[in-house]
Amino acid sequence: MNPEVARKTWRTLEPYHAMVYFAPEAQEEYLALGLDASQNRAIGYFPARAAAMGAVTWQTVQATFFNFSALACQFGMSGVWTITSPEQVVAARLRGADRALQRMCGDLLDRTLDDTKEAADLARAAAAACTPYGRPLYAAHAGLDWPEPEHLQLWHATTLLREYRGDGHIAALVAAGLTGLEAAVLHVAMNDTWARKALQATRAYSDEEWDAAAASLSERGWLDGEGAFTDEGRSRREAIEKQTDELAMAPWERIGEDGAARLRELVRPLSQAISQSGAFGRSGPKL
Repeated sequence: MNPEVARKTWRTLEPYHAMVYFAPEAQEEYLALGLDASQNRAIGYFPARAAAMGAVTWQTVQATFFNFSALACQFGMSGVWTITSPEQVVAARLRGADRALQRMCGDLLDRTLDDTKEAADLARAAAAACTPYGRPLYAAHAGLDWPEPEHLQLWHATTLLREYRGDGHIAALVAAGLTGLEAAVLHVAMNDTWARKALQATRAYSDEEWDAAAASLSERGWLDGEGAFTDEGRSRREAIEKQTDELAMAPWERIGEDGAARLRELVRPLSQAISQSGAFGRSGPKL
């Protein structure tokens, strides 16, 4: 099977999972626990994604999320576990996902209940092929109970598949000798979805830190003086993406190329509805 199947399928499934990071419903659920994202946007992201791992420290969050600064992780996790518990945050996140999906896809979910069930079954079968070794965020979420009904089973399965791929991507970046900041700089150089200003702000790096990382990559021959890829840098980055795809293949080999294609077909209308709702405030991935 061509490893590009892994990337194609991730792109189609990603909005169905990732909307939870932007949905107001999720932020309302966290606020009810005492986590006010209007005062600290980071507190509406870091604890919710990390909660499946338990009451972890900001250092663990930085290690597993990878491309965020220490400042961002400290700010996002400061005092969180004195306000609420990981179990409460996990439950709040699921409630927020449920409410958000009902708003953005509700009519579609009702009209295509059989399709949603088929998609959930396929995604769950694919996720069953994932293994926990060296995949901490996947393993943590895999330890959670499967929710009901079908649209939440699909959301949980896409979460598992997404974190499994993400853990593998970090392994590929580390093997290439890159830091989290350098990975962010290279992401901007790809010139697809993120511009420097936005990514630097959300990852909380100073201009000095960002420029130093860009200079380091330039010295290695990956970037030119303008922060764009050199031929070598583009080749190295493409090799990382290829390795990421290869490391993410287990679930798609489990359900086969036809199964992966069918899953994309079933989820694409849902992901399109989410993207068209303005959930991300920017163009989503090509579905």
